[in-house]
Amino acid sequence: MTSSEQQSSSSGILFGLAQIDTCVGDLAGNANKVLEQSRLASQQGAQIVVFPEMTLTGYPIEDLAFRATFRKAAWQTANDLAKRLKREGLAEIFVIVGTVGTDREHDRPRNRLVVLHDGVVWAGYDKHFLPNYGVFDEFRIFTPGERCVVLEIHGARVGVAICEDIWQDGGPVAQLAQQHIDVLLTINGSPYEEGKGHVRQELAIRRAKEVNAPVIYLNQVGGQDDLVFDGGSFVVDAAGELLEHSPQFCEDLSYWHLPLNTSDVESAVSTIPLSVVSPTLDADEEVYRACVLGLKDYMAKNHFTGVCLGLSGGIDSALVAAMAADACGGDNIWGISMPSMYSSLGSKDDAADLAKYLGAHYEIQPVEPLFNAYQQQLHLEGVAAENLQARIRGVIVMAYSNAKGLLALATGNKSELACGYSTIYGDAVGGYAPIKDLLKVRVWDLARWRNRWADEHGEQPPIPENSIRKPPSAELRPGQQDSDSLPEYELLDQVLAAYIEHAHGRSDLLADGFDPETVDTVMRLVDRAEWKRRQYPMGPKVTALAFGRDRRLPVTNAFRE
Repeated sequence: MTSSEQQSSSSGILFGLAQIDTCVGDLAGNANKVLEQSRLASQQGAQIVVFPEMTLTGYPIEDLAFRATFRKAAWQTANDLAKRLKREGLAEIFVIVGTVGTDREHDRPRNRLVVLHDGVVWAGYDKHFLPNYGVFDEFRIFTPGERCVVLEIHGARVGVAICEDIWQDGGPVAQLAQQHIDVLLTINGSPYEEGKGHVRQELAIRRAKEVNAPVIYLNQVGGQDDLVFDGGSFVVDAAGELLEHSPQFCEDLSYWHLPLNTSDVESAVSTIPLSVVSPTLDADEEVYRACVLGLKDYMAKNHFTGVCLGLSGGIDSALVAAMAADACGGDNIWGISMPSMYSSLGSKDDAADLAKYLGAHYEIQPVEPLFNAYQQQLHLEGVAAENLQARIRGVIVMAYSNAKGLLALATGNKSELACGYSTIYGDAVGGYAPIKDLLKVRVWDLARWRNRWADEHGEQPPIPENSIRKPPSAELRPGQQDSDSLPEYELLDQVLAAYIEHAHGRSDLLADGFDPETVDTVMRLVDRAEWKRRQYPMGPKVTALAFGRDRRLPVTNAFRE
């Protein structure tokens, strides 16, 4: 137990909830954000300011944790930040941040919470439960903590936990339930996936009832590689009522007041910042904003200021371009139309309209002259000739990327990625794939939502209606449609969801009501395409099971049941 000698304030304790976007490895930049937000919170009267899991190091740090020089630098950053807070006149507040520590007995990393106060690292706590499922690999990296910690601050007993510690029964939460705490504070790096928000709140309500105290759930926000953290921090009381809910997908500094007795509730009403309960987002808006934030932060943290992509006039490139415009502005997009001898006039018009609506740069680079040059030597036919067109387009996109310093975007969706319906080194080229975790039907849903949002806000809908309505086609041969090679997307996506996200085998899929021919076709396509998926660019994970992070099959796999 760690205790503060200062007396309780007359109006309880005001918490500043600093939901910030950190960058892995940027110790100085992350520390500066902590200092800035602590200063702002202190100006509003906050006595305790809370930040996300592994604030100073960024999260997840993965194998960077094993580098002793990094752990030493992170610890020095915490010490220096404590001194800077004191020099800035912020010695009296308690700043709670996450970082990486070291298990001295085993010389291994630990996922650590530290409290900065009065110029020093005042207290610490190490994460007990280390997740080893889905996107998490902490059991391999960290050693578990052993101590349960209660902070005594201004007369309040604050129990602390880190993310997974509240997801597992027993452990520190069970111990804190016997400690008569006034509040349970958990700092988190909980990645986004669709539908997870209500699961977090339901869990927090259970824990609040278990410890008979309010729960503060402070989450990270921002994109880190292929993970997106949605924020959505919140506070629930001991009865399960939602008291505060921070917005999703943006940095935010909110406040919540912990009364220490009945009179505190009355005396504090007019003197403290009000807690805000932000509305829950529509499901389509939530997924769309997750993809945009993932792209925006991938660009910022890798020092890209613009993107390039092929504009075919189809729905996938249209949605990716709209997301890019929302992430970095239309004037930072280079849209490249690469028509072939098989491109329809409508597709060319749709691509031009899209660029105009977004305010993007638009350039036309015909494929046919380059294709003919190759054919004079190679004389390709069939699929090889079709793939040659796609690979020429890939070369053009990468040429723009190299020449202008742009991030090349791949425009494939999860349905295509699942079935291998893409050309490796062709339309699969790029550094980031914003919709790789969206099934095709969901792509249409998000495109309609984005246009509807624009209408509701008096703006030009960015996506041409014809791109949404027309049958999808790669346009690599006369009259080609996606349905020539794949089941109709409405059916395909249902089978894919069952096979990929629910791990249904052949007998399960037949029991689900799918016909044997469709089941066999889809299973064969998915299993044969693993080698392509391993080479596809990363993109934001928005579903429970995303390719790359969550689901991997052997490249050589003969099992078909």
